[in-house]
Amino acid sequence: MRTLARARLAPFALCLSLLLLQACTTVQQAGDGAGTGIESRPAAPVAGAAASLAAGDVLGRNERMLIYNPKPEDTLGSIAARFLGGPDEAWVIGDFNGISKPEAGQPLVVPLKPLNPAGVSADGVQTVPILCYHRFGTSTATTGWGGKMTVSPSNFAAQLDWLARNDYHVIRLAQLQAFLDGKQALPKRSVVITFDDGYETVYRHALPLLRKYNFPATLFVYTDFIGAGDALSWAQLQELSASGLVSVQAHSKTHRNLIERTTGEPDDRYRQMLELEARAPREAIERKLPGSVRQYAYPYGDANEMVLDVLARQQYQLAVTVNPGGNAFYAQPLMLRRTMIYGDHDLEAFKARLQTSRAIVAP
Repeated sequence: MRTLARARLAPFALCLSLLLLQACTTVQQAGDGAGTGIESRPAAPVAGAAASLAAGDVLGRNERMLIYNPKPEDTLGSIAARFLGGPDEAWVIGDFNGISKPEAGQPLVVPLKPLNPAGVSADGVQTVPILCYHRFGTSTATTGWGGKMTVSPSNFAAQLDWLARNDYHVIRLAQLQAFLDGKQALPKRSVVITFDDGYETVYRHALPLLRKYNFPATLFVYTDFIGAGDALSWAQLQELSASGLVSVQAHSKTHRNLIERTTGEPDDRYRQMLELEARAPREAIERKLPGSVRQYAYPYGDANEMVLDVLARQQYQLAVTVNPGGNAFYAQPLMLRRTMIYGDHDLEAFKARLQTSRAIVAP
């Protein structure tokens, strides 16, 4: 119990110290000598969320954080809706205070600005795993396909259910950009879901499960494959995009290995090929679907310096490999790690691939 109490008091003490500093500044500037000198002003209500806004008292605040005394009916979501712009930011309060729900009468800290956007602590650094799937289904005598690249719908459902029940936050790949730029913190257990190639089974098996759990994902398609036998059609891609959960991004035009060159191929011809493999899918997807294409998955996970230069010139912001592991704040945006999920992975093997932190080890 003492350990728990100390854990709860640590962020409170930090906030109190900052507030006292603010108090001194306010007293000196205002000179009114009223109370502690800390201004307590309610945040602007969130449009359409008045019925769910928290109604507890603000004990003190500065521009970086505030101390809030919860009411019995408060939730982290209602507190976040009042002060942070929406209930989806509840994790900010929960992570900072080390709680899953507020306790009436127990003051807590509401960070108003990112206090640790890089996710660095004394124990290590936060890392964000990006999971990679290809196709869904089971191998039968009729279908004739399967193998390790095919994940059964039941396994995929079990994996998403486990993430949901164990406080993982499935985020959009695009959210990594601000984290890598050091501008925005992410939930401690953040994970990204991606699909490669563009198989029709993503529409048939994965989309219903993403809807069930309200999990976003990124689908990387190579555009020459669209409309082929077991590939997604443009109509299905439009429905996936319209779901609001799936972002369709580029996986090249032809799926050729971008680092392989023909014998004697000159640099200018090789660069022309790379530019086509980067530009053509972006233009095709942006022509057919809403939104912009700024993310890329390398075929076979391979890239070299010229590939990176071409992607940067083509205005791609994030690109993923198939090198396993989590991505810390210092990850190279165009060489992000990504972990393959195979059909023979049971739930324990899946859990083992969720690297959300990395210890700091002396060289």
